[in-house]
Amino acid sequence: MKREGRRSRKVISNTDGVHVWLILWKAYRAVAAKAMADIATQGLGMSDFGVLECVLHKGPLPVNAIGPRIGLTSGSISTAVDRLEERGLVRRRAHPQDARARLVHLTPTGRRLIECAFTRHQAAMAQAAAALTREERAVLIGLLKKLGTS
Repeated sequence: MKREGRRSRKVISNTDGVHVWLILWKAYRAVAAKAMADIATQGLGMSDFGVLECVLHKGPLPVNAIGPRIGLTSGSISTAVDRLEERGLVRRRAHPQDARARLVHLTPTGRRLIECAFTRHQAAMAQAAAALTREERAVLIGLLKKLGTS
């Protein structure tokens, strides 16, 4: 008899590298689809959300420091920052120590938007991860970090 609250565990027989990649890819696509759908409801695309979220959590940064953090090329990050600046969500300001660099800052409107959007995104991602217990998520995080650094 199965006890309430206990999840059944399926025996995995195929553990080769290609199968690991396939399962990881499918899981990523499922979670990414939920993330993109949630972000789209906020009136943002992934690039714009990434820029705003990065500056929210890391503080003002040079454009060339934001791109690598969110996986955008130099051309794509410049276009994204231009688009956000046109919408009044960010401003470029002179770097206090480097006259050649400009830092991307959130405007008050941008800060309000990304704080609200990020709070909603956190809830959506919590719901997406709810299929796993807290312990299972901890194990998964450890295993994915190990895989990513190997």
